[in-house]
Amino acid sequence: MIAQARACGFDAVGVTRADATPETKARLERFLADGAHGDMAWMAETAERRGAPQALWPDVRSVIMLGMNYGPDHNPLAVLEQRDRAAISVYAKGDDYHELIKARLKQIARWLVANGGGDVKVFVDTAAVMEKPLAASAGLGWQGKHTNLVSRDLGSWLFLGAIFTTLDLPSDAPIADSCGSCRACLDVCPTSAFPEAYRLDARRCISYLTIEHKGPIPRDLRPLMGNRIYGCDDCLAVCPWNKFAQLGREAKLAARDALRAPMLADLVRLDDAQFRALFAKTSIKRTGRDRFVRNVLIAIGNSGDVSLASGAESLLDDPSPVVRGAAVWALGRLLPKEKLSELRRPDDDISVLEEWAAIPP
Repeated sequence: MIAQARACGFDAVGVTRADATPETKARLERFLADGAHGDMAWMAETAERRGAPQALWPDVRSVIMLGMNYGPDHNPLAVLEQRDRAAISVYAKGDDYHELIKARLKQIARWLVANGGGDVKVFVDTAAVMEKPLAASAGLGWQGKHTNLVSRDLGSWLFLGAIFTTLDLPSDAPIADSCGSCRACLDVCPTSAFPEAYRLDARRCISYLTIEHKGPIPRDLRPLMGNRIYGCDDCLAVCPWNKFAQLGREAKLAARDALRAPMLADLVRLDDAQFRALFAKTSIKRTGRDRFVRNVLIAIGNSGDVSLASGAESLLDDPSPVVRGAAVWALGRLLPKEKLSELRRPDDDISVLEEWAAIPP
């Protein structure tokens, strides 16, 4: 099966029993009880199925976990110093991995049934499956203090997929946690999203805020986001185990040139059609133009570059309330009060200065 997985583009494969992670349910329940999932209501709605593989599919006996390396060819943190450009998470700069990995999982599943029998189901991370604990149990790596999987051989850059099967397959041994006393991932987090090691509060995580959160981003967190407009790689990128990271070998997952460090001035002017065209076949497209431009406007507000104010000003009458609010905030960060008091939305007597002062925390 390892040879088959490699032929399908996977770089890591392991097997665990379906009942090998009983602690997952309690950890998930604590996460939800703390409200750390924010407005990701689907996590609470699927909690019962998510707590154990057998709750999702009672017939499952073994779980095959596979990892596909997407190691970057650049330092993901370098763009953070270019405040007029946008920082996009490594995983989102290429084609959407969901469809690609699901198709490859189906290939392996068909091979497994043909050679071993049984029934199978395949899952990528849109399903109610706790991939990271299962991957750790299957020996692909361990969940680091940032809660993400860390591989001794590939570092932090792994997409995960799962094949559930009714077959009783030999299990692989889990790998011991090797984080030691290191706190690099916890200390680098711009928004202090880790209340303690091995625990994440999504409500403060930039990946959650820029991708999952639908409304206005909390005002106190906006200055901490810098120019990160889609996801955040900080806690992954600083992991010392990345010294073993390798360049991803799947061409479809490689960063597109247009998304390596795009100009904020260009992104802020995207209408819906332009947004869809630029991000076709990427995971960014699912977020939608309004939330994306909201994020760009926050980056503009953090840029300190007054030349970007015109892009924000052009969106004061945008149809989307979340875009209009972010435009006001960005202008409030870039322009002096005198200029703000002169600015008004079309057909509106309230100045941008008054609107900026009224933005709730």
